[in-house]
Amino acid sequence: MDIEALRSFLAYVETGSFTRAARQINRTQSAFSAQMKKLEGELGAALFVKEGRNLSLSEAGLQLSVHATQLIALHDSAVNQLQGYQNKRSLKLGCPEDYNHSVLPKVVERLQSLAPMCSIQIFNEPSITLRRWLDEGKIDAAIITRSPDSEEGYWLASDQGVWIASPSFVENDNQPLPLVLFQADCKYHAAAIDGLTKQGREFQLLACCNSASAQNALVNAGLAVGAMGKLSVMKGMTILPTMPALPSVDIVLSVGVTPHPLLHSDVLQQDLLRNIMDYKE
Repeated sequence: MDIEALRSFLAYVETGSFTRAARQINRTQSAFSAQMKKLEGELGAALFVKEGRNLSLSEAGLQLSVHATQLIALHDSAVNQLQGYQNKRSLKLGCPEDYNHSVLPKVVERLQSLAPMCSIQIFNEPSITLRRWLDEGKIDAAIITRSPDSEEGYWLASDQGVWIASPSFVENDNQPLPLVLFQADCKYHAAAIDGLTKQGREFQLLACCNSASAQNALVNAGLAVGAMGKLSVMKGMTILPTMPALPSVDIVLSVGVTPHPLLHSDVLQQDLLRNIMDYKE
């Protein structure tokens, strides 16, 4: 059934007159009559009966009036919902694997509350890779780390470097300290090695990892100690307080060269990032 024909039919139900119904839907009476005849033909039933000089609804017409109201309401609801997808553009968001369990869920939760229909694609890569992808337009935004004296991006949280070990780890004083660190481009990698070197402490770099889960797993197995941001530390890990100092970093949201509609500056400053988290210590 044509939905507009049903709307026209309901106009008759409301007015009780072909003339008034035609006027209500901005059609001529002849056009309205033709539309009703076509509707009757589709249904195979007469919708009107003549009573003297007037028309009234037939039994089939009375039944249709109930169904038409429901069908139009369902149609309009579906159209309104589907129009939410018009010009929809998914958001490509980068995030270092380090912050998947701490920062990423809060950012995604806030994005979803602002735009429930927006789908988000997550890309886990180191900050250095995500910066390059932002410049190349491969992603719309990225959660990345920056130095505390930098103004890059929109601030989300601060993170402090810490040394970690498994509760079962026992250091052998006769052997170099085994280390599991991030790749060489990580601030904690350089700071950890520099700190141990300045202390004159022997160490063995057991492994370099490009993910927090790999580093956490090796440290948790008791194979070595590690250095990472406190927000990335797995539960149950021991933080070692007497090791060389590690730097702090800021975690920010940086947007690409062509901002996603959801990430224009007003949204970022007034809605998305306001009180998104309180990790600063």
